[in-house]
Amino acid sequence: MIAETGLAALWLAATLAGVQLLLAWAVVARGNEDARRLIRPVAVAQGVLACLAMALLIILFLRSDMSVYLVAANSHSMKPFIYKFAGAWGNHEGSMLLWVAVMSASGAAVALFERALDRATHYATLGAQAAISLGFYAFLLLASNPFTRLDPPAVQGQGLNPLLQDPGLAFHPPTLYFGYVGLSVAFSFAVGALLTHQVNARFARAVRPWVLGAWVLLTFGITAGSYWAYYELGWGGWWFWDPVENASLMPWLAATALLHSASVLAARDALRAWTVMLSVVAFAMSMIGTFLVRSGILTSVHAFAVDPTRGSFILALLGLYIGGALVLFALRVHTVNEGARFEPVSRESALVVNNLLLCVILGLVLVGTLYPLLTEMMGVRVSVGPPYFNAVIGPVALLLMALLVVGPLLRWRRDDAGAVLRRALPAVGLGVLALIAAVALPSPTIDWLPTLGLGLAAAVGLASLAPLWKRNLLRTPLFTYGMVIAHLGCAVSLAGMASESAFSVERLAAAKPGDRFEIAGQTVRFDSVMPVAGPNWTAMEATLTVSRGNRVIGVARPQARFFADPPTPTNESVQMTRWNGQLYLVLGEQLEDGRWQLRIWWKPFVTLIWAGGGMIALGGLLALIGRVRRERRQGRAQAREVPA
Repeated sequence: MIAETGLAALWLAATLAGVQLLLAWAVVARGNEDARRLIRPVAVAQGVLACLAMALLIILFLRSDMSVYLVAANSHSMKPFIYKFAGAWGNHEGSMLLWVAVMSASGAAVALFERALDRATHYATLGAQAAISLGFYAFLLLASNPFTRLDPPAVQGQGLNPLLQDPGLAFHPPTLYFGYVGLSVAFSFAVGALLTHQVNARFARAVRPWVLGAWVLLTFGITAGSYWAYYELGWGGWWFWDPVENASLMPWLAATALLHSASVLAARDALRAWTVMLSVVAFAMSMIGTFLVRSGILTSVHAFAVDPTRGSFILALLGLYIGGALVLFALRVHTVNEGARFEPVSRESALVVNNLLLCVILGLVLVGTLYPLLTEMMGVRVSVGPPYFNAVIGPVALLLMALLVVGPLLRWRRDDAGAVLRRALPAVGLGVLALIAAVALPSPTIDWLPTLGLGLAAAVGLASLAPLWKRNLLRTPLFTYGMVIAHLGCAVSLAGMASESAFSVERLAAAKPGDRFEIAGQTVRFDSVMPVAGPNWTAMEATLTVSRGNRVIGVARPQARFFADPPTPTNESVQMTRWNGQLYLVLGEQLEDGRWQLRIWWKPFVTLIWAGGGMIALGGLLALIGRVRRERRQGRAQAREVPA
């Protein structure tokens, strides 16, 4: 009965989404008081039912109920607990149910806690959120039912993709989904504000925490996903420009632009139409990413290959929601005033340029991702990979980082160019010194992009601290600390990327026990290879002793694994972390002469890439907490000023 109860909860939630949409229409268009009283409880009940359906699906996976098709196709009774748990969303139907559950729970949170919006816009927002949820309920119930029974039940499941059998699966997809869904809320806010002609600073202050929360989760999810690919896939890289990686990067780029634009609108009442447009674009990128991952048109280790019919369904939803929002925007844009003006030399102008550069990068990623699909439809198969993305996006990304040197130093509304240059001089000087040092290093292969990256990382790092200069640090707002840490994280990540690109060393070898290899001043001794067994896999495990001079600094045991259900070979790499980088070791296949393939990398300061990503997410979290606390304080102060 668990599966049937889950399906019933899903149908009831879908029904309530329809009711919520009708109630929103009755409130906004007719001013109906009864509908006004009902809409919030309905939104909360819908969220509870959707979460209940997701919880029941997780129970089915934990119990290894092989009478449910989804469990039999994506699980195995011998799997460890954590993979049974995470397996509930490690497939197409389960991941879409998780998406819907998070979206409905977010709608319930908007109904319960949102106080910054005026009432009419609030109800219109709840209506828009219900309309989005309704489409995804229809998709689940009509095309991707996660509770379909299997008759007769399977004796045993087919197992989970071995590449997904990693603790990262338990955290990575949910964080990304929370990020995507946060952008759906921003989209609903924008639609609600357009419907009620309330695109103003109040709208921006209401939408900013949601965008900030979504941005933090996307940042964390992308950073974690990058590290997962780095250590799990055994290829030694941290970003491959895989279409599914791009599918999560594109919403993040749009959300970053939206976050800065909403800040300008909230603080200075400018960029009204631009902020609304970015709200639509950010959610459109989430939908395009969903379509790419779940339509079955991509070949990727991440993609859930499903039939094109489901992809057409998602494409129809994309056209309906984004097309409808763009039509609404076109009809209402003349009612959206331009807002406050600002001078060319000002923080607002820097943020506009920031938005434009982010949009250029977004466009380049989108073109590079879709181009192979478009040419394949015309009968020509082409591949677009890192050479394209690095060549076209690298220079624009460096321009964006250069803007980050002067942006935090600018004043609102207007500033003096000479004064800005004087303020930026220390950071620019440090950047030039770092650039000279990078060029002077005895490295014959360093390219101009990583060289510039090292110089800019130093400049951005120092400029990021400028907002704290001459301030009382105890009275500095938390969101200012958040901005400083996030910008500093950008510098740290850039330094890691540039160092890894410029100074990495690779050794490929055919090894037998007793062989030694030198790399970056370290000696790797191949000691032995032994068979080992895990809960649902077997492996050949190498023992490698790493030393520097006469001192042993560690023992690594990389594995070449084999999973029986489904039959899949994988490589479990080992990373040995030092203060200045990582030694990355991979055991490959055994050759005909008995030797083993061995890949060894030395990656200087590569961990800075993910440390910087963590700092960016932490900065966003501090900014979110600081903003929410300030809004609450201001709300309480306004309430005290209102006479009883």
